[in-house]
Amino acid sequence: MIKAVLFDMDGTLIDTEKYYRKFWPMAMAEFGYQMTDEQVLSMRSLGRPFAPARLKEWFGEDLDYYAIRARRTEIMEECLDKEGVQLKPGAVEILEELRRRGIPAAVATATPPERTEKYLNLTGIRPYFSQIISATQVKEGKPSPDIYLYACEQLGLDPSECMAVEDAPNGILAAYRAGLRVVMVPDQTGPTEELKKYLFACVPRLDDVGKLQMDD
Repeated sequence: MIKAVLFDMDGTLIDTEKYYRKFWPMAMAEFGYQMTDEQVLSMRSLGRPFAPARLKEWFGEDLDYYAIRARRTEIMEECLDKEGVQLKPGAVEILEELRRRGIPAAVATATPPERTEKYLNLTGIRPYFSQIISATQVKEGKPSPDIYLYACEQLGLDPSECMAVEDAPNGILAAYRAGLRVVMVPDQTGPTEELKKYLFACVPRLDDVGKLQMDD
């Protein structure tokens, strides 16, 4: 029986992955690097120490990951301050349904806590979550299972009692490796044949998660 549902944030609850897709290459270009769209997509939800290592593997050891990431964050925040942060379709509906059913909801995200709180408050969904877990609170980010294992520990539940809702491969792998039941709601890309092996289900909208079997 599913006793809690853990949500990724970027690309799952809120429509921000498209901005990462735009501003990672822009920030990289300012530092003299050309980043392909395929490379950007593979970075989704990728956490420490994997993200810095991947960029250095592609572009060399001299790459200053933290300076580039800081610049990407700066220009992305400027854009979001102007355009606003939008929820993904069905976000409020699934959170309302889980609340009605007495199933706690939590967030497990690669985004730092301050920005996580900011985005959830701006979109009005912060009150739905009993726990907000950031990858900055654990040793390794996604696709390591650390964040999901820690989140389940904070909830006082076994991973087998929890469902994870994710949009990207790195997050899906993290949840699967931790032992959660994993549901994909695709954002920038759909599931590959390899990725399907790790999924309990793949649904087009967040509110479709409520139609899945949770009481077995």
